[in-house]
Amino acid sequence: MASEGLARALAAVLGGQALPVHSCDSEPAEEPPALVRLRKNVCYVVLAVFLNEQDEVLLIQEAKKECRGSWYLPAGRMEPGETIVEALQREVKEEAGLHCEPLTLLSVEERGPSWIRFVFLARATGGILKTPKEADAESLQAGWYPRTSLPTLLRAQDILHLVELAAQYRQQARHPLILPQELPCSLVCQRLVATFTSVQTVWVLVGTVGMPHLPITACGFTPMEQRGGIKMAVLRLLQECLTLHHLAVETKGLLGLQHLGKDHADGICLNVLVTVAFRNPASSWRLPQE
Repeated sequence: MASEGLARALAAVLGGQALPVHSCDSEPAEEPPALVRLRKNVCYVVLAVFLNEQDEVLLIQEAKKECRGSWYLPAGRMEPGETIVEALQREVKEEAGLHCEPLTLLSVEERGPSWIRFVFLARATGGILKTPKEADAESLQAGWYPRTSLPTLLRAQDILHLVELAAQYRQQARHPLILPQELPCSLVCQRLVATFTSVQTVWVLVGTVGMPHLPITACGFTPMEQRGGIKMAVLRLLQECLTLHHLAVETKGLLGLQHLGKDHADGICLNVLVTVAFRNPASSWRLPQE
């Protein structure tokens, strides 16, 4: 039965699992959806936050000319052919000297679909901490610093929020463990669990072209969609399929992430939970960040 298949798909997505992406329900009108290629039209960055039992944070000292000597969390760009986890493990080994495993995705940051950063809480599983004697082009050294007393010379202040996010998650997890699921995708897209609440009933938006399914929207690479961020693809789909224009849309969280990176399949699919509600016609569209 179609309804049973849809119920299984919904349960899978809510449980953090991956589903194949066969087609999209919404695409940019100005251009066909672009096949995603690392180093060509997208850049993915991985970043790891480590906290040990002494509440210390693992930092690396930068070797790059423009920020040499400053400190930052282990991070770097993904390479073609890598999975997200492989990229994270490679960057941590190169910059800090440690083997690691990701525990959960903490955050996905973006500047439009062409630049996306995956932030993980991770733990060390082996290796030897990099010392100044092993300094190379990747980093000068690595070290553990008290979370409340980080070095003053940081490459950027954006890591402070990420460190606190990791500490809060360790103290009280606000979402289940989320790890990338290895399933190929050729686009940057989002699968929506879009909910409407009416009295005591929760309605879920369903795509009806072909078998009933959770709708998928492709992110565009036009200047407008780049400036507006990946939320633009969500708004586009909802505006195309709903005749009620006076809606308030709010992102509630990321349910899952799927990517493979093999055989030139550099796309990603973000499974996202959003709520849709009536709003005052005089107010404006809004889609707060998580």
